[in-house]
Amino acid sequence: MSKAVAKKEDNLPSEIEDQIFETAGEGIDYDTSELQIPFLRLIQAMSPQLKKTDPKFINGCTQGDMFNTVTNQYWDGEEGITVIPCYQETKYLQFVPRDMGGGFVGEIAPTDPIIKQAKREGNKEMLPNGNELVKSDQHYCIILDGDIPTLAIMDMKVSQLKVSRRWKTQIAMQKVKDKSGQLRVPAVYANMWKFKSVEESNDQGTFFNWNFERVGFVQDRALFDEAKKFRESVMKGEAKARAEDIVDQPSASAKVDDEIPF
Repeated sequence: MSKAVAKKEDNLPSEIEDQIFETAGEGIDYDTSELQIPFLRLIQAMSPQLKKTDPKFINGCTQGDMFNTVTNQYWDGEEGITVIPCYQETKYLQFVPRDMGGGFVGEIAPTDPIIKQAKREGNKEMLPNGNELVKSDQHYCIILDGDIPTLAIMDMKVSQLKVSRRWKTQIAMQKVKDKSGQLRVPAVYANMWKFKSVEESNDQGTFFNWNFERVGFVQDRALFDEAKKFRESVMKGEAKARAEDIVDQPSASAKVDDEIPF
């Protein structure tokens, strides 16, 4: 059974249903820079979502579950959820090492030559200034859960990058024949994918990572159009992740007790 957070009954009141639709959108002219696109993330062993004394605590969730960082809705990691990928971009994030006080410094432009100057030290990429460089593949997706699709970003860092590379490869390899028999690669938002969590371990410990499989093509025209619209919005810069939301942990030099898997 799904462990998504229970919602209060929210049926449209029949007496004013017509008025609700007639006035749809009124007053929602917010500055888009003030709106948050939620992140879809995995709960690790020491994630704050598991601590009752932490403001980020989510009642009922367990290790390996996936959750929405804005609504706190969560899903059973073994059952998983279905998503439609709409857009992907790669971010390069700079952190002060933990033993130097830790902290997120900011983003580095993908064209900045300093990225190529990073050197591997153990399991980390270190910049010439002594800070740590973390690559993050950010996948803008639509979560399919019930009748209403939800927008979210799956940001894959460190150990999750191998999943991101495999996902992008499978998307690019997907081919179908059109009516003339020519092979075509469908748009990124033409396919649905099922994501679950899987337990992994290395010489530093045990953690949860993403696992996925293709579900099939999007069947609903309205949903297909919504995915295309979301992609266009991101490309125009109307929908984007805020820098302060990209990371919510003190350092990328994380062990098991932080949200970035090693």
